[in-house]
Amino acid sequence: MKTRIFLMLLVGVMVLSCTQEKKKIKYPKTEKKVVTDDYFGTKVDDPYRWLEDDRSPETEAWVKAQNEVTFDYLEQIPYRENLKNELSEIWNYEKLSTPFKEGDYTYFYKNDGLQNQYVLYRKKGEDGKEELFLDPNTFSDDGTTSLGQVSFSKDGSIVAYSISEGGSDWRKIIIIDAETKEVKEDTLVDVKFSGISWKGNDGFFYSSYDKPEGSELSAKTDQHKLYYHKLGTSQKNDEVIFGEKEKYRYVGGSVTEDDQYLIISGANSTSGNRLFIKDLSKANSKIATIDEDISTDVYVAENKGSKLYIVTNTDAPNQKMITVDASKPTIGNWKELIPETENVLSISTGAGYIFATYMVDAVSKVFQYDYDGKLVREIDLPGIGSAGGFGGKNDAEELYFNFTNYSTPATSYKLNPEDGSYEVYWKPNMEYNADNFESKQVFYTSKDGTKVPMIITYKKGLELNGKNPTILYGYGGFNIPLTPAFSVANAIWMNNGGVYAVANLRGGGEYGKEWHLAGTKMQKQNVFDDFIAAGEYLIKENYTSSDYLAIRGGSNGGLLVGATMTQRPDLMKVAIPQVGVLDMLRYHTFTAGAGWAYDFGTAQDSEEMFNYLKNYSPVHNVKEGVEYPATMVMTGDHDDRVVPAHSFKFAAELQDKQAGNNPVLIRIETNAGHGAGTPVSKTIQQYADIYSFILWNMDVKELPKK
Repeated sequence: MKTRIFLMLLVGVMVLSCTQEKKKIKYPKTEKKVVTDDYFGTKVDDPYRWLEDDRSPETEAWVKAQNEVTFDYLEQIPYRENLKNELSEIWNYEKLSTPFKEGDYTYFYKNDGLQNQYVLYRKKGEDGKEELFLDPNTFSDDGTTSLGQVSFSKDGSIVAYSISEGGSDWRKIIIIDAETKEVKEDTLVDVKFSGISWKGNDGFFYSSYDKPEGSELSAKTDQHKLYYHKLGTSQKNDEVIFGEKEKYRYVGGSVTEDDQYLIISGANSTSGNRLFIKDLSKANSKIATIDEDISTDVYVAENKGSKLYIVTNTDAPNQKMITVDASKPTIGNWKELIPETENVLSISTGAGYIFATYMVDAVSKVFQYDYDGKLVREIDLPGIGSAGGFGGKNDAEELYFNFTNYSTPATSYKLNPEDGSYEVYWKPNMEYNADNFESKQVFYTSKDGTKVPMIITYKKGLELNGKNPTILYGYGGFNIPLTPAFSVANAIWMNNGGVYAVANLRGGGEYGKEWHLAGTKMQKQNVFDDFIAAGEYLIKENYTSSDYLAIRGGSNGGLLVGATMTQRPDLMKVAIPQVGVLDMLRYHTFTAGAGWAYDFGTAQDSEEMFNYLKNYSPVHNVKEGVEYPATMVMTGDHDDRVVPAHSFKFAAELQDKQAGNNPVLIRIETNAGHGAGTPVSKTIQQYADIYSFILWNMDVKELPKK
């Protein structure tokens, strides 16, 4: 009898313990202040519109309260600090960029291991003494001010560089003497989505918007302009070169290496542009049109005198290279140099050669051509993976490229362009053995029968028992390909027994324009179906199961995660939508979001488009009584590309409607933006939190013994 009573008490304690462990989190109260919009006669309530005001005290208080709940939860995970330490340990190795030459110096970026930002160094000659040139770690106390573009005048004597504060897309441009490093004049301010392209040593071209009314982090920016800044003059006197009479959302200008031409691009979306040219050798020359078709992509890769070398997808979805004389540059005069193939082409030039890089099932093949279009050789790459670089000045005697894949850290190589031979320029020295891991490319079938590639990487000896913690990552948009690349953070995940899978979804750029278009507008559901099918494949093949599957993606990939988890909440255990586009009815009303309409369409386009968007918009498809996976929404309070209101509203909807006990948290990084320039210290902590949250919600109580 006593034994029976003891067992009953023990069971009661265990049940109580489990109940306490999985009890619902007390979320901050998110007040509903309903605003109702009318779309083609359909009323849509927006109870959390007030969270769009990033400057209000109420929003600030909400952010603070949500972060307190989130970090209280994360701090209770016993191995969170261990993961952070593991990440810090493997991250702590010297990293070096490929070099580039300007004037008498060779410049390169270096990070000694855990520095928040890469430092720019230089040396004179091959054996010169290494000298610190620019250290962005000194720009702010917390490492959140990052270095953007660095651009040298033609003789290398003057440098203009941009900085981002707190991760914002708004930049400042600082101009210094390259020899003395002394600031030459006042800082240029309010510069956004801009290159810096010098004309001789007298000045440079840059792009920006007029300062918006209201919040500079969320107010709409719709008319981009190209300016010329002449050294020694005030920014307020900078001449508008392009974009004042003709209205474009994105404008860019670049000067050819020989200083002869200014090439101008004007676009209204993230796909398609018009191309123009101005002869800088002639005073008061007019801007002439090269290609007026804004539905196609086109850019000038190089020129030899008046002969332009142009890359375009006009009548070539996978891109081709053509030539034309600058005096008669329109499409009727184009001559094909490198034809389109079945694989997507990208071009770089240097040392008097053209390098054509092709994506073959998301991995690189590189071919070298002369300027007559004659094939010189295929570059025999170090392995199967991603190669980048091969660019440089026309008179360069050597070129550099890097190579990586999911299990191989990026290594830099110095290439002799005359015979195609190369040698290792720099290889990371880190506590990591690539031989312990393997990658496998598979092709799975999506809902409509389309074959989709996916690369799965894991530690050798993995047992296919359906219990491996797995992260499925995707993007699927904007013609952007996901090609194999090593990540220190992924190495830690795999070293702890995790599987890392990357699906090459439609909407991306892996197979050219047609693959991209198959995941846009009224075909956007294909992207979500591809991602769902990837998860189902991993489960079917016993890599994992629904109890051990996490999905993750950022920006357009955050939309992917939001849509997938609201359509198939049963498929995964954990969801991590990062800096996601989550309110599909209003995304185009913030900053430069209207430019994404090529991929998404807008709710104002038509009733059909409105209904399509509403049917998958994550914010509008959270339903009462559904148990959603454990979710950690992630954003930055200074994200002025995908404004944090998307994440705020999605988290509020999930917290309000979540059934069951799976946590719904939002982690809001303060003084951080969309991702670029994030300090290493913040990045390490973010990954520690992501992995801790995922594993903890898969009921992993301790990390495996190493």
